[in-house]
Amino acid sequence: MSPSAEPMTAGAGKPAPAADSAAAPAPPVLAANGIHRRFGSLVVLEGIDITLAPGEALGIVGPNGAGKTTLLDILSGAQAPSEGSVTFQGQDVTRWKVDRRCRSGIGRSHQVPRPFTGMTAYENVLVASVQGGSHRRRAAQQHALGVLERCGMLGQANRPAAALTLLERKRLEMARALATDPQVLLLDEIAGGLTDAETDELIATIQQLRADGIAIVWIEHVIHALLRVIDRLVCLAQGRVLAEGEPDAVMSDPRVVEAYLGSAA
Repeated sequence: MSPSAEPMTAGAGKPAPAADSAAAPAPPVLAANGIHRRFGSLVVLEGIDITLAPGEALGIVGPNGAGKTTLLDILSGAQAPSEGSVTFQGQDVTRWKVDRRCRSGIGRSHQVPRPFTGMTAYENVLVASVQGGSHRRRAAQQHALGVLERCGMLGQANRPAAALTLLERKRLEMARALATDPQVLLLDEIAGGLTDAETDELIATIQQLRADGIAIVWIEHVIHALLRVIDRLVCLAQGRVLAEGEPDAVMSDPRVVEAYLGSAA
């Protein structure tokens, strides 16, 4: 397969959440309620409550082993919680598998890009467009091209995924998630390993996704990148929410400083 159609801007296959004109805040588009995750006697997450408003960008930070990726796995359906529930657009999706959540509007990228290395970038995104976004035939081709253009990857469309640079693979990882037409995009350590210039490019892409109305949950160790995008920040430590709120306030919280740097800080 190879791209044969003119590129067009990728349209949202699922409608963007309407703005709430009333004074009351819009209900969460995604929520984790009382999430516990245990592996035998090992407690990874304990009593986690997370909400995401339509169009919001939520950052999640914490030291290694805090349970961040496990939480993202539970939100995406890759893991089931030991206790608690996940709701999406007010519907309980706790028992839904990854594929059903994906087709319903929850997209996810992984910390380590996982492209089909024997396929081109275009073919990778086309698979996501068909299998996750439920686009068909020519519509899927046009959609895949539009997503590649949106992520700055149209010029790499016919290159094998195995030949892409780290930045290009991360852009492709995001493009594959976007090809499923998500209302919520889950990002896991997507800025790790990039240069400052590459990080700036990635941030510009994520900011545009926000402007398009996609709600984002972003786990990241590159804090300066995260703070340029998010509205609200959650810090996890030892499987619990340590602090939550306005990003600068959370990062200056003494408990957060200690969790990252130790009591001597």
